[in-house]
Amino acid sequence: MTSIKFLSILFIFSLFFSIVTGCSNSIPGSGDGKSSADWANSFVVWEGYIYRISDEYIDDISEEIGEVTKYSDMEGTYSGNFSNAYRKGTKFYTIKGISSEEAIAIAEDGKYRKAIRNGKYGEK
Repeated sequence: MTSIKFLSILFIFSLFFSIVTGCSNSIPGSGDGKSSADWANSFVVWEGYIYRISDEYIDDISEEIGEVTKYSDMEGTYSGNFSNAYRKGTKFYTIKGISSEEAIAIAEDGKYRKAIRNGKYGEK
């Protein structure tokens, strides 16, 4: 009987431990309590506005207007020209014939991907 009781207690403890650790949102060892990336779209932030990365590539770019100053795939609020998809130093450009209030271009492997303005960064 004692071994059955011991195995039952061990099973209950293991189940409890699995439930508790499975519900944690933090990344082990990070110490910051932030959850891993769960953003629905890839984006960049330029001049305080969020631009959603589209599937469209652009041929006619105009002038360089900025670059990614902070990259992170961790949800949070960041300052500067931030991206959850592009590394620090990735360049932003205006698109000929399109206002930067509508869209910008992001340098990507020798091509330029269109990013569509999607509102003020940090607003829900």
